[in-house]
Amino acid sequence: MATFDDVELGDHVCWHPESAATPSADVLAYVADGALYGDKIVVVGSAGAASGLPRAAVTSASVILDLPLVADPDSVLAAVRREARTAAREGYRSVRVLTARLPAADLGEIEELVAHELRLDEFAAESNAIVVCAFGPSRWDAPALKYVEGVHPHEMGIRAGRPAFRMYSTGADSWSVDGVIDSECADVFNAAVRAAIRCSPRVKLRFDALEMIDAAGMHALVDAARHLPDCRIVVEGANETVRLCWELAGYATSGIPVVMAA
Repeated sequence: MATFDDVELGDHVCWHPESAATPSADVLAYVADGALYGDKIVVVGSAGAASGLPRAAVTSASVILDLPLVADPDSVLAAVRREARTAAREGYRSVRVLTARLPAADLGEIEELVAHELRLDEFAAESNAIVVCAFGPSRWDAPALKYVEGVHPHEMGIRAGRPAFRMYSTGADSWSVDGVIDSECADVFNAAVRAAIRCSPRVKLRFDALEMIDAAGMHALVDAARHLPDCRIVVEGANETVRLCWELAGYATSGIPVVMAA
């Protein structure tokens, strides 16, 4: 996406703002457009946390969830869902969520953040909300960003490059995967799948738009599926080449908790 003007209902955006301290004209316009289109603005975090957005820029009809950036992700999501339900009762078209993200300290925290982003993506898709997550340029490095970029269907901002793959909601416990999964991003894909099965041990992956997955990517998928007991992943829409490689790799057996459906 080039600007906030391209953001539509149901979108979940990974935004790289130019500054974490000063609000851009774009974000101020994004907030102002909420009133124009009948959307309620929900800012997650203390005033000023979301890319420097001042409290004065948020209309009185909007909501600031004055939560610490390190708040429990489930609590944050529950609060956002409550605001969405309230907005619907109040007659708003939808909600526009703006939230900032702090980098995780270790892989465990990264997986928790990835799981939270997947839940936000489900929320945006099911409720027709707009969710914009700000990743401040001074706080995030490129390796850490790879883990979160891939679980946003859209990206925007100064360092917004298309991730190697994307994994995004297509319904309850169903995720579409597109792009390329190879040795360079296999660990990121593994983290995304592990995060998905933390939400539900029974998930469906759609590979219709997946261009390629190599041996490292397949191993990452199987390893993720084995991470939790009683996990089951059904892959649908894979092309003939992917299904053949899966069989040749020896994964098409009853002992593997991943089923590559035709």
